[in-house]
Amino acid sequence: MSKVTVIGAGNVGATCADVLAKRNVAADIVLVDVKEGYAEGKAMDIMQTATLTNIYVRVKGVTNDYTATANSDVVVVTSGMARKPGMTREELIGVNAGIVKSVVLNALEYSPDAKLIIVSNPMDPMCYLTTKISGLPRKRILGLGGALDGARFKYYLSQALKANANDIHGTVIGGHGDTTMVPLASLATYKGIPVSKILSQEKLDEVIEASKVGGATLTSLLGTSSWYAPGAAAASLVEAIIQDRKALNPCGVLLEGEYGESDIVIGVPVVVGKDGWEKIIELPISDKEKEKFKASVDATRKVNQILFDDGMI
Repeated sequence: MSKVTVIGAGNVGATCADVLAKRNVAADIVLVDVKEGYAEGKAMDIMQTATLTNIYVRVKGVTNDYTATANSDVVVVTSGMARKPGMTREELIGVNAGIVKSVVLNALEYSPDAKLIIVSNPMDPMCYLTTKISGLPRKRILGLGGALDGARFKYYLSQALKANANDIHGTVIGGHGDTTMVPLASLATYKGIPVSKILSQEKLDEVIEASKVGGATLTSLLGTSSWYAPGAAAASLVEAIIQDRKALNPCGVLLEGEYGESDIVIGVPVVVGKDGWEKIIELPISDKEKEKFKASVDATRKVNQILFDDGMI
């Protein structure tokens, strides 16, 4: 029977656990947090919806007890400080790097065969840190970024098209940052029709910019990071792994020559299944999008350097 651990019982982690429970994805879901009683309370609250939402799995909360996470198939890391209005994701690196390093090593002590999904910001550098400190094969580590950014891109396209987002296909590659993500307008379609044939270039540019600052927009409205979409995006990746869905998702993964880059975690489309991500799909993107992707890689490398400078790697 499958088991999933979600580390960090804040808004994103609790939402991820809630979505997994309501979809009955894993037999056991464990929420972990450092705050006494917090994860226990969130788990209890979720379980009290069982008869209302047809939950047939077990959700358990624990305070900093990694023995309860033993033999997890997937570990989702959401720990760390959330963004506040005016903050970039990159500004969180000093605080969150130490937290992510600690929880990843603790989780792997009890679940050495787990696949890891990194949600903590700045996501790509945190995923890069995880690959360096864990010693795991690169295919067992995925960063959430593109799965969430792609959902936001499709939302903004749906608003522009006045259509249902489920009828739209759109992908975002590059870093999970307001200035580094690259929504691929050239490949986006609505019911198989390229959106570039429906929307003006001006409207497409508006959609791209709105998608890039989608997280910051919500942070300014909410006063903190959003949680419904990030939590659901993380749950969708867990589900793809547990159910071996072979789902195509853009995720932050370690490149080894793909897209002309190496030794960098950055968002690209991957096939997600039981072993983590199984292969990288290299898309026929436009020359302009290639330039933006390269700039995204360069910017992410600069942030990664902080991890070396601070002795985290």
